[in-house]
Amino acid sequence: MTQPPIPTGIELHKRTKMLELVYSDNERYSLSCEYLRVYSPSAEVRGHGPGQEVLQTGKINIAIDAIHPVGSYALQLVFSDGHDSGIFSWDYLYQLCTNEKDWWQDYLDRLAAAGANRDPDIQVVRIGN
Repeated sequence: MTQPPIPTGIELHKRTKMLELVYSDNERYSLSCEYLRVYSPSAEVRGHGPGQEVLQTGKINIAIDAIHPVGSYALQLVFSDGHDSGIFSWDYLYQLCTNEKDWWQDYLDRLAAAGANRDPDIQVVRIGN
């Protein structure tokens, strides 16, 4: 079994609300705090099994307040809405990096299908069918 890629550099850009991850081959990824929050690996977001996922809405303004190492295998991200229960393993972080485009579009599609919004101050109202 191969080891998951481990970032050689991690930098939180608070002003732009982006987490930058650099890997040994100089691959660089910038992930938004919102993306990380809506794809948190916590049970609160993922549920306790398939089909139990909870769509996260209104997270456009979310920030990361703190980052804590978890052993030598993961990070705990503390978000500005108080969410801190997701443990982001190195493997999961790399998946988030390499699948960002597809996963973000999937999230936007699920929001639209639910009639929900990224902005907590905007209510989406459907009229008719």
